[in-house]
Amino acid sequence: MSAKTQPAIDGPADLLMPGAAADTVAAVGRWLRHLRTERRLSPKTLEAYGRDVRGFLTFLSDHMGGAVSLDTLGAIAPRDVRAFMARRRADDLDPSSIGRALAAIRSFTRFLERDGQGRMAAFAAIRSPKAGRRLPRPLPVAEARKVASTDARAHEDVPPWVAARDAAVLGLLYGAGLRISEALGLKQADAPPPGTNGEVTVTGKGSKVRQVPVIARIADAIAEYRRLCPWSLGPGDPLFVGVKGGPLSPRIIQLTMERLRGALGLPDSATPHALRHSFATHLLGRGGDLRSIQELLGHASLSTTQIYTEIDTAALMKVYESAHPRA
Repeated sequence: MSAKTQPAIDGPADLLMPGAAADTVAAVGRWLRHLRTERRLSPKTLEAYGRDVRGFLTFLSDHMGGAVSLDTLGAIAPRDVRAFMARRRADDLDPSSIGRALAAIRSFTRFLERDGQGRMAAFAAIRSPKAGRRLPRPLPVAEARKVASTDARAHEDVPPWVAARDAAVLGLLYGAGLRISEALGLKQADAPPPGTNGEVTVTGKGSKVRQVPVIARIADAIAEYRRLCPWSLGPGDPLFVGVKGGPLSPRIIQLTMERLRGALGLPDSATPHALRHSFATHLLGRGGDLRSIQELLGHASLSTTQIYTEIDTAALMKVYESAHPRA
């Protein structure tokens, strides 16, 4: 079979590889079938993997001046892989996209090795690029306050105690910076007294215990929920319960947030955890001390908390660029 005669591929329909020899095309087909039938990857993942391998083979064809056979793949050197990465960077692909492409290509070459097609050693010396740390996306102050209000759900047909419960949970996430698991891990005995600024004892990651202040407004929201709650609960029972009286599932709060996003016109990044990001960012923007914010969030390392300074700086630069006459 000549290099120009390519068999059909049992994979994504757009996986055409004019730069690949017939044996390579056949091997790609076997690999995709393996991923689909044995690894049970989704159609979208198969499509992405196939596209990444196709791009690599097209690059190699141009880079090495000919159709890429299995022998060609076995002979490539680390410098050829680095040249591929450099080309992708020149195409403005971010590190995570380049890393995903390398993962697909490694999967293909490992398949070839297991299939007895020789040793593909070029990738052993290549590290995937480090993906840049993605900044959290906090909500603006006004939107965060709306989310933690029972008024935001006035259009929904939900029992008043459920609306009060969800507002109290979301209030803890924004007003106290709790993780959703920490809020739902509270017991009835942990409820702060209404009418005053109090605190709650929270068990965070790694079973670390910390004291978190709770402002009177949130304490009142919790008290209102407890007043309306139809279930008789003891001190050791969960503070927040579902409609059947059992522990409240995090998924219920996530779904509540999804509905609020639609009602308030919030972006997809407005999740329960974004309220915790909003807590930290808004405190920092109002002059909060970074070390104190670390303690409030329960971060083991100050470097984890410092990411919020990057958000604050990015926001300042955005204001500068939009308002300063010399920007």
